Amino acid sequence: MKFIPLFIFCIVILSCKESPKEIDKEVDASKMIAEIDDSMYPEALQKIFTAHGGLSAWKNKRVLSYEIVKEEGNEKQTIDLHTRNEIIETANFATGYDGKEFWLKDEKESYKGDPIFYHNLMFYFYAMPFVLADDGIVYSETETLEFEGVSYPGVRISYNDGVGVSSKDEYFLHYNPETFQMEWLGYTVTFRSGEKSDKISWIRYNDWTNVNDLRLSKSLTWHNYEGREIKEARSTRNFENIVLSESAKPENFFNVPEGAKIVTRE
Repeated sequence: MKFIPLFIFCIVILSCKESPKEIDKEVDASKMIAEIDDSMYPEALQKIFTAHGGLSAWKNKRVLSYEIVKEEGNEKQTIDLHTRNEIIETANFATGYDGKEFWLKDEKESYKGDPIFYHNLMFYFYAMPFVLADDGIVYSETETLEFEGVSYPGVRISYNDGVGVSSKDEYFLHYNPETFQMEWLGYTVTFRSGEKSDKISWIRYNDWTNVNDLRLSKSLTWHNYEGREIKEARSTRNFENIVLSESAKPENFFNVPEGAKIVTRE
């Protein structure tokens, strides 16, 4: 998974990142990316991208931000879509990645997670299906997923060796056979273990909203399961204040802030 979860109270993927590009202070219409040739992707995935607003429209966006609703206060995440630099902010701590360093600012010592594992983790789930157009991905067939009498065809996603921090992770995208809208995501987690896993966790995507001409999630629901047999819903993450922008953040926006500590892999 470039990078992903056990449940997000462990969750999946450290995100798939495209090769960093120089950050412009602002992206105007004259610098917008031309129409994308998506013929390199499987036909079903091309139709899925189209159903969600189109890959070209996604590639023309520069910054995504949203808030994850939590009882202790919302968590705001801001991501540069070209570099995958990121800032995660809460009332008690902040963490991020500036393209070179992972950092954590936590004066109250309240953060109990792993900033490197968590980097782009929720973003990668949230930005489906578009992140499945990242470099280094291998597409193949997978068996149909059955749920409540409906058959959902799918695309299997794996990664070339060395892509991301967890290239042995896999994803299974399943879609509505009539509308080609994404409905389910299966994923495996291998971060730190280095060993391929056959345990697939399942997220339902059935709550979409239009944001700047693209269809993005309003909520993600994790389900209990036995193998590929999906059972009752287990937990849901809700998203608010979703913003997609064509303009880049200021040049120093993602810089390591004063008082933050650099985090390194053990």
